[in-house]
Amino acid sequence: MKKKQLITYDDVRDKIVEIRGQQCILDFAVAELYGVETRDINKAVKNNPRKFPQGWVFELEKQELEGLRWKNSTTNLPNSKSRVLPKDK
Repeated sequence: MKKKQLITYDDVRDKIVEIRGQQCILDFAVAELYGVETRDINKAVKNNPRKFPQGWVFELEKQELEGLRWKNSTTNLPNSKSRVLPKDK
């Protein structure tokens, strides 16, 4: 059986970005923290909307994603060939 690793404060802090004046964690980063695929995180949000407050999840606009790429050139942001824009959590 695979031993689960604890998530540290630094693990979470390193995934926070600022979007629309708010600190956020993008869907792919949440998936990394939980050790699952991004689609699993988005499916959980879609299938359980009552668990997430209104406005808690929103889809990035293309220019917001490009701005994040420019500001965080070393950050592992999804590549531009992705068919779906990241969602903020």
